[in-house]
Amino acid sequence: MRLRQRLVEKLKLNMCDTNAIAVASTLILGYKADLSNDVLQAYSKTGTVHVLSVSGAHVAIIYAMLAVMLGFLDKYKRGKLIKAFIIILLIWYYSMLSGFSPAVCRAAVMISMVIIGKTFSRYINTLNILAISAFVLLIYDPFFITDVGFQLSYLAVFGLIVFQPLVYKWFTVKNRWLDKLWALCSVSIAAQVITFPLSAFYFHQFPVYFLISNLFIVIPSTIIMYSGILYLLLPKIPVISVSIALILEKTIILMNKGLAIVEHTPYASINKIWITVSEYLLLYIIIITLFSFLYYKKNRLLKSSLMAALLFSLIFNINYIMLIRKENITWLNLKKHKGIIFKYGNAAIVLSDLKPVDKVYQYSIQPYLDSCRVNNTRVIQMNEDMHIAWFRKKYNYIQFFNKKIFIADRPLHNQKQTNKLLVDYVYLSDYQKNTLNDLNRNFKYDLLLVDAGFTDRKLNTIKHQSDSMNIDYKILKRNNSIISVSKGE
Repeated sequence: MRLRQRLVEKLKLNMCDTNAIAVASTLILGYKADLSNDVLQAYSKTGTVHVLSVSGAHVAIIYAMLAVMLGFLDKYKRGKLIKAFIIILLIWYYSMLSGFSPAVCRAAVMISMVIIGKTFSRYINTLNILAISAFVLLIYDPFFITDVGFQLSYLAVFGLIVFQPLVYKWFTVKNRWLDKLWALCSVSIAAQVITFPLSAFYFHQFPVYFLISNLFIVIPSTIIMYSGILYLLLPKIPVISVSIALILEKTIILMNKGLAIVEHTPYASINKIWITVSEYLLLYIIIITLFSFLYYKKNRLLKSSLMAALLFSLIFNINYIMLIRKENITWLNLKKHKGIIFKYGNAAIVLSDLKPVDKVYQYSIQPYLDSCRVNNTRVIQMNEDMHIAWFRKKYNYIQFFNKKIFIADRPLHNQKQTNKLLVDYVYLSDYQKNTLNDLNRNFKYDLLLVDAGFTDRKLNTIKHQSDSMNIDYKILKRNNSIISVSKGE
């Protein structure tokens, strides 16, 4: 990866805009370390984040460039074979350079097979090649199947192969240029439709203006790829290098500004989409049966699609009602930070040492609140008191409906209650200030919850002591990331 780092440094030599450098590094080399959250969010909300992932389109451009550059070899007897070997070798070298992501590996395997097929004049079945490439990659690493990039990449290509021709046939356009425009639209629609359930399941949003965004980036992204690769391949020739870098930088700035405008357009994206596995599978049944109906024109397919849509609506609404009727306490594993959520219907109180503007809050606490359909949140600090109808906090004592909690983060060495206080849960967040003997001397409790911020050595000590004292405990760091305790338990 030293070569990739040197190429990133070369981009920085003649480019000034930090965001442009970051996008160029990501788009051409798969180097994402310098990519800012603002830029990533702009691409994500406009449905163009796939451009920032080195994938099939990038490998196809590399292939097209190499095919033109090595076209002279076709004149020789074994020229086609040599040409195919060189192109495949360089494509895999580029895949290695860009980090061997599942998407780029898929593209490299598929294009390698296409090149071999063309070289030996064999019939090429794209679906077969797609299936074989998946089989090869899963033999190499079976865990690729759990990678979101792998899933999205294969689904998008499957959609382009199967659904794009169907979408394209929706309209017949006689004008040549309008026909090309519709062909591009059909590609974007097919890819977006087939990947929507998966994107909603993992990323919880839908870009409303995806068609506009994807049409807008076609020309800039192509210019960026060609000019970027040319700039990196050419030696440092002052005038030429500066000119190409200028074209590259200005094109990226233009693309970023255009996507930023789309991002800030009203209703640019639908956020907080949370679906279960069953809902996710039903969405695919709806899509497949609906497209099958449009192709075969059989009533039973339309009925199947409508039945799946009805079932989806029923399950979605039942899940929503069940979620907003739940009252529970959720303990979050935030490692160095603390986070306890007290949820009542669609309202929640977040007890934490974080603020809503903190990144950890935005990436860990807020998504959980969204998944619970919470739209009324109040954040209080660990040392802050509060008193409302269903939640009371005074110092370290908390009452949530009929559940009582003690936060053990202050020393109890010199305290001894005449009668032990009855609480349901003790949340141990500082073992140096409080030992289990201190807790047992002052409290009678059902469950000990151990904070995730302890070292493994300290956790082992707590575990052994708890076992010897017959204390029921749960360790956030070693248990599930979230431990949820219902009000009714």
